[in-house]
Amino acid sequence: MQDPGPPIAYLALRGGTPVYDRAGNRVGTMEHVLADERSDIFHGLIIDAAPPLPRHAFADADQIAELHEQAVLLSVEGGELHALNERTGAGEASIEEGKLRARLEEAREWVGRHH
Repeated sequence: MQDPGPPIAYLALRGGTPVYDRAGNRVGTMEHVLADERSDIFHGLIIDAAPPLPRHAFADADQIAELHEQAVLLSVEGGELHALNERTGAGEASIEEGKLRARLEEAREWVGRHH
């Protein structure tokens, strides 16, 4: 991995920025920032993933270690990202799992509208 450049805020992140897992493997490129801009709350990133990952994956905010001008650095391995082509079950879930489920659904809807 080359120099990731200076740290940036999620609002300055550009589509096409390379995304690397915690081992330094490139897992794809950032396609879309998922956030509530009114409340300035960052939810995560939709990633155009490289094989063997599914075409689109979601990195929840807690799976992201650092945002830089030239790279996104994850705090997890690529295989721990959330696949956007898979639906989660409708069973009982904690509040945190419910929030993640809502973010995943929002990410899936975005991918559906743009691909």
